[in-house]
Order: sequence, then C-alpha cells, then structure tokens
Amino acid sequence: MANATGILGNDSKPVKIHHLIKAPENTPESISFRESWDATKPVTVYKTPEVLPDGTICNAATVILRTKGCAWWWKSGCTFCGYFNDVRDDVSESDMFMQWEDAKEKTNGFEDCKMVKIYTSGTFFEDRENPISWQELVLRETSEMGKHLVIEAQAQMCTPEKIAWLAERHPGCTVAIGLEAYDDTVLRFHVNKGFSIKQWHKAVEMLRENNLRVKTYLLFKPPFMSEYDALKHTTSWLKEVAPHSDEVSVNPMNIQKNTIVDRLFRNREYRPPWLWSLVEMIVSAEEEISKHNCRVIVHPTAGGKPRGAHNCKECDAAVISAIDRYCISGQVDELKTLDCSCKTRWESELKNDQSLPIPLGTGPFRRGKPVDMMRAP
Repeated sequence: MANATGILGNDSKPVKIHHLIKAPENTPESISFRESWDATKPVTVYKTPEVLPDGTICNAATVILRTKGCAWWWKSGCTFCGYFNDVRDDVSESDMFMQWEDAKEKTNGFEDCKMVKIYTSGTFFEDRENPISWQELVLRETSEMGKHLVIEAQAQMCTPEKIAWLAERHPGCTVAIGLEAYDDTVLRFHVNKGFSIKQWHKAVEMLRENNLRVKTYLLFKPPFMSEYDALKHTTSWLKEVAPHSDEVSVNPMNIQKNTIVDRLFRNREYRPPWLWSLVEMIVSAEEEISKHNCRVIVHPTAGGKPRGAHNCKECDAAVISAIDRYCISGQVDELKTLDCSCKTRWESELKNDQSLPIPLGTGPFRRGKPVDMMRAP
C-alpha cells in the first residue's frame, strides 16, 4: 500500500505497484534515450535454425522493428516487458517502410530463409502502432516470396474483421499470442497483461476459423513467484494450452531494463529461473504434450547470464545447448541424462519453497560468494 506507515499502513487509497514503478519510463532521460535511435533502421535482424509447420528444418530470418510502442504499453504495460526501451514516439510511415527495406537488404531478400518472423513490440496488425499500408506490403511480399510468416498479437487486439483481413493477405501464417500464464490471477497481479484467458480462447477460435496457425507464449517465473511455484504452474499451463496451440514457446524470464522485474532484481527480491527448472518442465510435460500435435520451444534469452535463466555457470553452456537441440528435435532423452553438482542446490531450493511458502522464493543468488551476498551494501 502506498504511503503506508507501520505494518498496518494507514487509510490512504492503495496504489498499484505498477503505476509507481513505471514512472522512470517517462523521465526526460528515458525519452531522450529512446529518441537517440535511428527511426529508419530496425532494432535487429538475424537468422536462426527453425522448423516449418510440416516439420522441415530451415533457416528463419527474425526482424525486430522499431515502432511507436505497443498500444497496451501506452495504457499500462506488462511488468516484465522492456521493449519500450527500443521504441520511438515519432516513428513515421516512411520510417517503417525504410526499416523493412533495410531488413531485406541485410538478408539479401531473405535469401536461404523459408520463414520470416516479424516482431513489433506489440501487435503486428494494430493500426495505431503500424500503418495499414505497411502491414499490407509486408503481408503481400512475404506471401509472394513463399515465406512462412510469424507475427505477434495481443489477444484483445484480435477482432473477427482484422483476423479475416490478415488471413486473406497471407493465408496459413502463424500468429503468436503472448498469453504468459493460463491463470487469470497471475495475468492480472503478476504480469499486468490486460486481457483474460477467456479473451485468449476467443482469439484462438478466430485464428482457427480462418485457418491460421496458433503460437502461444508462456512466461516461466513471472515476478512475485517462487522457483517451485513457477515450475509447478508453468508445467500445468503448458499442458493446458498445448491442445489449443500448434506451438508453445515457453520464455524463461530475462531481466529487461526499467521494468518492475528489473527493480525487484536489483533489490535482490527476484532471481531468474534455474535452467534445471526448464529441463524438469520439459521432461515432466513430455507425456501429455506427445498426445497433441504441438511443438514446444524453450529459448533462454540471456541464458547463462545473471539476468537470464542460469545454473552455477559451470554447466550453463551444456544445459542450454541441450535445450536448444530439444527445440529442433523434440527428443527429451538427452535432457534426462544431464547432471551437475549444482543440481542438488536446485532441488534443495524447491524443497525449501514448499516448506517456507515465501512469495519471492527462498533461493539465494547463484553467482558470487554467499558471505559477500549477505553483507550490507
């Protein structure tokens, strides 16, 4: 509770923690930093191995564009998302076209890529964020090139008219929705997502009716959740959403600047997930997932680093590589054979989380000397 005095607080009106912490995004320094970006250049363009809907392994081009920012961010924003650090308030229609041309130039017209993934920090077909003429061009060109297209959308932005419009211009493409959690309480109080599970189901139904593919994002270890709870809940969510999805991408939390999670992390009140938890989730959900024609993807962004999913440092590279191979092959045998001395520390943390149900978790930081960590700064 804001302005609380003592453990019982006072009679002042409660204020959402999100509204208190989001303020730094609107400081002159933050705005000046965002305006320093070149509006004619995309944030990044790169290639990675991917799997087409028919199971064929291919190269995929990922294009992250610099936009005005997602519509939900302008209203409130998610607790963990730092994409606002890469936006510019004044990106114009011509800037978007120049970014698209730059992406094609960097990849030589997406040469050797059978898939193109386009991320805009929000919803691809949201007209306030992305000009309709630009949407039209991207959909038409990728369709004419014969590329499988992957775009992102927020569930509340999916309307029957817009989904039908999309399907007409690029039939069979994949629409990825950031559900994050199959739990309305977590959506509201942990991630501040802005929509409900019911809205997600409606969006999925619309995509199915228009013969579009469904990709669902889940977030592993949202803020205000212990390691054990993250493992238990995300494994359950994965099993719940798989029957409704062609692909499920489980994204382990990585700490992005100027977010609520960043504030908690710097205050030593949040620790990114263990890589062992990701391995356990995949292995535990295997039997149920195998019943559905659904691919599971786990890519630990900033994996092995203190701000991303990590173990003890010694085994990080091996575990991440094994997870990456699983994402392509779908085979869990290798994951079951992984081991390291730090695995016992992970197991102990899970047990402590169950015995001591502390919302922020019981586990210490996994880097640095424990004695130094306990000393006052």
